[in-house]
Amino acid sequence: MEYEVIFEPFAERYFIKTFAKKYQGAWERTLKGLLLEFTFVDLLFNKSIAETIIDSEDIKICKTEFKIAGTQISRHASGDRCIIAVHKKAKKVCVLLVYHKNDLGGGNETANWKRVVRENYPAYARLL
Repeated sequence: MEYEVIFEPFAERYFIKTFAKKYQGAWERTLKGLLLEFTFVDLLFNKSIAETIIDSEDIKICKTEFKIAGTQISRHASGDRCIIAVHKKAKKVCVLLVYHKNDLGGGNETANWKRVVRENYPAYARLL
C-alpha cells in the first residue's frame, strides 16, 4: 500500500538543513531513499527498521533509523533517526523530525524528541 509522504516545514528548516550541509550530494540520495521507504512505510515494520511509539485509532507516531547514502555505518550505529506520523485512513506519512541523536541535547533521547514534537506540532501533542 502506497502512502503520500510530506516532509513538514519544521523538519526541513532545522535538522534537514544540517544534514544537507554536512553531507551535500549524499544527502540528496539519502532523502530519495527516505521518500521511497516512507511511501511503502508498512514494509519498515516487517524489517524492524521502524518502532511504533504511539498507535491511536488513526495516527501512528513512529521512530525510524536511517543511514546516509554511501557510508559504511549501519542504520542503527549511525544514530540518525526520523520521527514520522502515519495517518492510516488518509494514507499519508508526515515526517516531523529528521535528526542525529546528538542534535536534541543530552539526556533521554525519547523525552527530548517528544518535547520537540509537542512544542512544534500542536496537532500531535495530545498523542504524546
